Amino acid sequence: MSAASTRPRTNALRLLYALALVSVAALLLARFLAFGPREGLGAQMRAAAETMERATQALARCRTAKGLRIDARADPNRTGLIGLESSPLTTSLGNLGAKRTTTNPGFAALIVRLLDEAGVRKGDAVAVGASSSFPALIVAVLSAARAMEVRPLLICSLGSSQYGANDPAFHWLDMRDCLEDAGVFDVRLLAVSIGGDADIGRNMDPETRAALTARISGRGDVLLEEPSLEKSTAARLRLYEEGAGRGGVKAFVNIGGSWANMGTDSRVLEVKPGLARVSSIPPRGKRGVLFEMARRGVPVIHLLFVRGLAESYGLPWDPQPLPRSGESTVSVPAAEKKALFVVIGLGYLVLAGLAVGRISGRGAESES
Repeated sequence: MSAASTRPRTNALRLLYALALVSVAALLLARFLAFGPREGLGAQMRAAAETMERATQALARCRTAKGLRIDARADPNRTGLIGLESSPLTTSLGNLGAKRTTTNPGFAALIVRLLDEAGVRKGDAVAVGASSSFPALIVAVLSAARAMEVRPLLICSLGSSQYGANDPAFHWLDMRDCLEDAGVFDVRLLAVSIGGDADIGRNMDPETRAALTARISGRGDVLLEEPSLEKSTAARLRLYEEGAGRGGVKAFVNIGGSWANMGTDSRVLEVKPGLARVSSIPPRGKRGVLFEMARRGVPVIHLLFVRGLAESYGLPWDPQPLPRSGESTVSVPAAEKKALFVVIGLGYLVLAGLAVGRISGRGAESES
């Protein structure tokens, strides 16, 4: 075999080695650079955590000022965001560790990160559908919205699972008043619902339901009491669209397990926490706001299954004491990193194979 005939193979090997080096370099860059927040996002994440910290302090003061004791056993960090084990507002079981985990100011920073990944930018409208089961997550979302200068369009139900905002003397409407009076942020509600069974409090005692209804009407809030899931979902979507205006809703944040937001189809259990990838949409009449937003192409941020959310983003489970706002860190899920590494690596391998094949083919042509 002549020197001329071996030259293409030599060139192919050289190119293969070069592509391998480029591949390694790209993986290292992806590992150390690609997952950092965009410029300015870190400052917004810190600001959100600081705002949540101030909000938590204000709520603790409000609770004690009303003569309500903070249970050191249930709420060792004395946040004022942990409710009762049982009350007339309790609609379902709840995990105390999950409730305490969400009081970490790092969750406000995480939500800034998730909203940014969803493409939300300054001035955008973000629809928020919440039960009162995780008042700390509502505070976290409002804190993130303030830091990012976006408009949160909040619809909240007042029923709560255990240890949420289920204290009849300090439920979400009381928390809202506290935060407004303390000047932390102006909490505007598009509407309120009773919550619980069918989102109209069918599993609540009549006195509790009547007291909540009177409180809602006394403040002039819009009360949602639709007879079916389809009508309840449509009413919420209409309010979000009107509130968002011409720019439209840029993301939907679901907090907790509200009937109107989750719907009645079991596929909702497959929706992962965080910035969700919703691949299967239930039929009309069974899908709540979450699936309807996904069907319309609106990014969905699903704030439920707290343990999985905390583990995915490196936030501590049930921390005691709470991290301070400047100490909170948010990481990128390992699965996402691995996926990107695999894509980059395979991409370069394919490119290398094509290049070698092409050059080898040219070598074969020169021999004929």
